[in-house]
Amino acid sequence: MNIVAEVCANSAQSAIEAQKGGAVRVELCDNLEEGGTTPALSQIEFTRKNLNIQVNVIIRPRGGDFLYNDLEFEMMKRDIHHCGQAKCDGVVFGILNTDGTIDKLRNKELVEIAHQYGMSTTFHRAFDRCSDLNKSLEDIIELGCDRILTSGGMKTAPEGKDILRQLIEQANNRIIIMPGGGITENNIADLAKATGLKEFHGSFRSRYTGEMQYQSPIFDNFNEEYSILLSDAEKIKLAIENANKA
Repeated sequence: MNIVAEVCANSAQSAIEAQKGGAVRVELCDNLEEGGTTPALSQIEFTRKNLNIQVNVIIRPRGGDFLYNDLEFEMMKRDIHHCGQAKCDGVVFGILNTDGTIDKLRNKELVEIAHQYGMSTTFHRAFDRCSDLNKSLEDIIELGCDRILTSGGMKTAPEGKDILRQLIEQANNRIIIMPGGGITENNIADLAKATGLKEFHGSFRSRYTGEMQYQSPIFDNFNEEYSILLSDAEKIKLAIENANKA
């Protein structure tokens, strides 16, 4: 079985580049600097329209922690309906209790809405903030999720490689453990060898100079305003190639 890549795409254009690079799936997100939030419906619709590969969408109403109030939870449910109506392949979410355990009631409700549309469900890196990873893994399997995106409870997947291997062994093919966080085309081979992963997740972005001819001298130190971060098809190709050499 070949090792496959899911690319965290910050726009419809990034998603198109991910497809060019050989990704089997994109996770469409906005505000990656905050860990990813739900993108605009137009981004979702145009990404779905322009891609042949799987499109998953993050369901996260804001940055910060993963404890949501009633208003935020209702927004998450509505966003899953929107994704289903837009013919997306899956949704990505995660809700915790105050004590760092999995909120089984609310997550189960989100899983059930997704399944109404035949969408897959991924529990995202809220998992890495759980108080007991092993117990949380069993809880997420019980919910009926298809995969967990995780760095092994560490800041990056390479740092969490030993825990990732243990989680993959514990999962025992009952759920996909998909490492993500700090993965690059340069470190994926070592991570694949150390963990036995079958899927991996990363943004693989490069900064491209924008086409503005006039650039205000007042903002000459703000290079980000005149450049764009996009998924890089060549980085993605190399990452997949290196992962499968491991």
